[in-house]
Amino acid sequence: MLTTVDPFDAKAILDGIRRWVEIETPTEAPEQVNKLATAVADGYRDLPVTIERIAGHSGCGDHLAVRSSWGQHGPGILVLSHLDTVHPIGFIERLPFRVDGDSAFGPGIYDMKGGAYLAYHAFKQLCAYGERPLLGVTQLYVSDEEIGSPTSRALIEAEGRKAKYVLVTEPARDGGKIVTGRKGVGRFDITIKGVPAHAGTRPQDGRSAIRELADIIQTLEAMNDLKRGVTVNVGVVRGGTRPNVIAEEAYAEVDLRVPTMADADDLVAKILNLKSRTEGVSVTVSGELNRPPYEKSNAGAALYEHARALAAEIGFDLVDTFTGGGSDGNFTAPHAATLDGLGVDGQGAHTHYEQMYISSIEPRTRLLYRLYQTLR
Repeated sequence: MLTTVDPFDAKAILDGIRRWVEIETPTEAPEQVNKLATAVADGYRDLPVTIERIAGHSGCGDHLAVRSSWGQHGPGILVLSHLDTVHPIGFIERLPFRVDGDSAFGPGIYDMKGGAYLAYHAFKQLCAYGERPLLGVTQLYVSDEEIGSPTSRALIEAEGRKAKYVLVTEPARDGGKIVTGRKGVGRFDITIKGVPAHAGTRPQDGRSAIRELADIIQTLEAMNDLKRGVTVNVGVVRGGTRPNVIAEEAYAEVDLRVPTMADADDLVAKILNLKSRTEGVSVTVSGELNRPPYEKSNAGAALYEHARALAAEIGFDLVDTFTGGGSDGNFTAPHAATLDGLGVDGQGAHTHYEQMYISSIEPRTRLLYRLYQTLR
């Protein structure tokens, strides 16, 4: 009697995800990220692809670009995944891979080793069925997304400019929603130099850097506009040396989130142009927009509608959402139709209870497979 193996069997796919999860890959451990990159590359050895390994630098691991042997003459499909996680080495002892009901736990399983593996598995199935789709597929695995993609951004943007469609395997949101827009992210450092003095005997001689910083924080807080989706957060502050010394120095780190490029242009300029209000005190601001806003374009909307129709055929409802977090999709959205949140459903990204839902494996792998097959 012939037995047929289900190419989208959730248990078999979960076994593959487990292998990737059990190689711990904090961004700051490039040797570990490279160990996983080797395991990922090994999975493609017998498939019709070329594998390019881009050496890491500046303390980050290698990047992998895997290209189908077909369809590379024109714009095709770019699949974006990252191999790094936020969890430090040894965290797997606190959060070992385990299954409890519909949940599989492990460091980085939801963000985003689960989704990265689904993209690989769907591509492997595509290759198994002989018939090649019209568009080539390039799968890019980067090593530094969790720290803002400093060494991979140029590569992502270059590949994004060449692509017609970009599929990002970041995790799904809120019960399986797909992402069709993300806020842009800016990061800034503010350094203030004042004049020290004895706080008890000669306070009039001093110029407090901390007091200047307090004024600046009020200015930054006033830029918040939750209705428009603009947030400015002063997340780190340092300053002063002793309670009886007028503070000579103060420092702050600022996070900016903006929904549109118009907001970005306006607020980045305002933050970079912050000035001292006190004679004898200097204010220096450095920083930039780290990720441009991912705005839902007409092409992006059409890509979503196509994916929604495929999901309906598979048997689930694909709902889209806008989110405040950034991803590598922010870098490609200005250049190509981008669809994000195509990874596994689950919860607890970056936490000690991070988990993916096993029930999301089969439908979401099938969706990626059908996207590879049908995009034109």
